[in-house]
Amino acid sequence: MTHDSTAVQLASSSSNATASGGWWRDAVIYQVYVRSFADSDGDGIGDLRGVRSRLPHLARLGVDAVWLTPFYVSPQADGGYDVADYRAVDPLFGDLSDADELVRAAHALGLRVIVDVVPNHTSEQHPWFRAALAGEPGARERYHFRPGRGPDGAEPPNDWESIFGGPAWTRVPDGAWYLHLFAPEQPDLDWDHPEVAAEFASVLRFWLDLGIDGFRIDVAHGMVKAPGLPDIGRGAQATLIGTEPLPFFDQDGVHEIHRSWRRLLDSYGGGRIGVAEAWAPTSERLALYVRSDELHQAFNFRFLNCPWDPAAMRTVIDESLAATTAVGAPTTWVLSNHDVVRHVTRYGGGARGLARARAAALLMLALPGSAYLYQGEELGLPEVADLPDRVRQDPAFRRGRRQPWDTDGPAGSGPRPEGPAEPEGQDGLRDGCRVPLPWDGAEPPYGFGPAGSWLPQPAGWGGLSVAAQTGDPHSTLELYRAALELRRAMPGLGAPEAGTGAEAGAGADASAEAPYGPYACGMRWQTAPEGVLLFTRPGFACTLNSRPDPVELPAPGRPVLSSAPVETDGRTVRLPPDSCTWWSL
Repeated sequence: MTHDSTAVQLASSSSNATASGGWWRDAVIYQVYVRSFADSDGDGIGDLRGVRSRLPHLARLGVDAVWLTPFYVSPQADGGYDVADYRAVDPLFGDLSDADELVRAAHALGLRVIVDVVPNHTSEQHPWFRAALAGEPGARERYHFRPGRGPDGAEPPNDWESIFGGPAWTRVPDGAWYLHLFAPEQPDLDWDHPEVAAEFASVLRFWLDLGIDGFRIDVAHGMVKAPGLPDIGRGAQATLIGTEPLPFFDQDGVHEIHRSWRRLLDSYGGGRIGVAEAWAPTSERLALYVRSDELHQAFNFRFLNCPWDPAAMRTVIDESLAATTAVGAPTTWVLSNHDVVRHVTRYGGGARGLARARAAALLMLALPGSAYLYQGEELGLPEVADLPDRVRQDPAFRRGRRQPWDTDGPAGSGPRPEGPAEPEGQDGLRDGCRVPLPWDGAEPPYGFGPAGSWLPQPAGWGGLSVAAQTGDPHSTLELYRAALELRRAMPGLGAPEAGTGAEAGAGADASAEAPYGPYACGMRWQTAPEGVLLFTRPGFACTLNSRPDPVELPAPGRPVLSSAPVETDGRTVRLPPDSCTWWSL
């Protein structure tokens, strides 16, 4: 069977989240990279009106919420993550009325809206930083300005490195240095200054009053730095992110900021949420961000980084669930985003990479908690690895430092893709996953907008477009649609509280349980052949065959969805290579 034989009789319009006490606990949230989603005015750059025009696609896909990347006034030194005005829409993307109409249109379709907020740094064009450079009294106290070291203060204040390469300090004409963990155009704020906290509380209220449903907090782990800004004593610091303690990330002081934001969100009611983009050395440290009085979710980058290896996958799943269960929070799962090589390419590219990506998607959507989808993954889009240097816009490309989202570093997004290496200047950089989406047609810009696109789209993407895949029972788009429909309908899926350990244990192999016992979600690992993952939840089973050859085993139940054709006589099943299958028990 293939995914076109989804058991429609299981369908239901109700979401598991409704019964679980918080919509976010099992939500599927779709990331829109605004520049690359849809262009309404023909300038080749996606905008808010373009997003609004394509919201029906997301409603039909079956997601619960949309997360929008920054659309605020910005010089665009880092794709909008350098904000000059947090309360205004950049003319590149529209105006405030477009934002308001988008939120209303999304709500009318049953979609919630989450927007990015960027509290670690501002743009160098922000009024505060311009005042600091102009020497206005007290203005520099909102940022990290320090005297230099060495003769005449000509050396940076410490040895910190920018995530984008080079030193994390830039000197201004009067000799002082300012900190920027990212590009020089993104000076870091000093959250010890009370005006900073007050300003961002006001910014959050502004957008909550407009009706948005939550915030994805950029660099949520970075707002507080260790006292004295101590040296690290090592180079290649970007490769240490998420693996070792660092004085500029994951300091304990960030948690009081997030507690204050949680109180603010709760005061509005209606299920407004905060989502942390946080890198932490361990799953336990990451779980601190989602304690009951802090944020609602935190991105699980360890799952994204996991290679195509069943033992590694199981370890990450176990440790992630254990850490979040300990604080009573849901786990999140994600395979791609706007900062990493698309997972079709990470998993090997070509037909094999696509097969693995489809299987990984079903595995992710079967796990307890909330899932994040990155635009275009529902189309099976690969990384665009042959962009000309002249069109690339990632600031890291010019600064020459391999990134923490690189594909072969300890903090990267898994092993280097199998097959031919990516061209020089592409590996580990981010433009290749940000190429605008194909909607319809046989030639670029594939319905992206009335004219071209800010990054060139590959020839041949017409076959991957939304229009081309719609109605094709073998397409990746229809696989995602079927999976999201079933995820809402099957009571054992989705929410961490779905089912109980006792329910899951019926017929389970107790020796295959996680060492700390069954999860509150009722998930249990079952004995399976080498290279195969098999787990059950109430009324449900999931099998993943990671091997390059078929595997036979007793049929766990009735197959309802598979990433590749499955052969079963009702007693045994022949699992295809690199595939995932869902079963009704």
